[in-house]
Amino acid sequence: MICKDLWKYFCELTNHNIMKKILLLSLIIITSTLSFSQKAHFGLKGGVNFSRFTFKDNDATDYRTGFHAGILSHIHLNKQFAIQPELLYSTQGAEKISPINSKTKLDYINIPILLQYMFDNGFRLQAGPQIGFLVKAERILLGTNANAKDIYESTDIGLAAGIGYLSPSGLGIDGRYVFGISNINDASSAEVHNNLAQFGLFYMFHHTANKHTKHRN
Repeated sequence: MICKDLWKYFCELTNHNIMKKILLLSLIIITSTLSFSQKAHFGLKGGVNFSRFTFKDNDATDYRTGFHAGILSHIHLNKQFAIQPELLYSTQGAEKISPINSKTKLDYINIPILLQYMFDNGFRLQAGPQIGFLVKAERILLGTNANAKDIYESTDIGLAAGIGYLSPSGLGIDGRYVFGISNINDASSAEVHNNLAQFGLFYMFHHTANKHTKHRN
C-alpha cells in the first residue's frame, strides 16, 4: 500500500516545478558525494516521527505520529568531522489544531545536510540545515479528508540537531529535532512552523571497525 502511494505521489510530482527542484538538489548531492567517493559510505535509515505545528504566539498543536525512511551518504572530512546528506520520505503534520480540532497530514521529501563531530567510541553530534518538499497535504475535519496543498508552502526550511551512535557492526541509532524556520502557511498572514522529533535506526554498508584504531566510519 505504501509503495503504491509513493508511486502515485511521484507521478503527480512530475508535472510540477517541485520535481525539478528535487532532481536538481539530488544531482548536486550525488555529484558532491561522488567527488568524495573514496571517503563516502552509504546506508539506509528509517524510524518514527513526532511532528507538530508551532505558531508565532508560542502556541502549539499536539504531536502527530508518523515515519521517515530513505538513504544517506556519510562523507569523511577528517577523523573527527564528516558531512552526512540524506534523502528521506517523511510523514508529518499535526493533531488537534484549534479552534476546530482538525488534523493535518503533510508528507515531505526531506533533504538534511548534517555536519557531524565523531567521538572515538562511536557517538556523534550532528547539526545542519534541512529543506523539505511537500508532496501531499490533507486536512481531516469531522471524519472528512480534503486536499490542503493550496494552504501550505511547497517548501519548508528547518534546522536539525541531534546525536547518533554507530556500532562496529554498521548498525546505528539516531535521534534529532528539526526546528522549523520558514513559515509554511500559504493561506493567511498567520505564521505556522513545522517542528519534528525523529528517532530511528540506520545501517551503513561496507562498514568496518578496526580494533587496532580508534576511528570508525
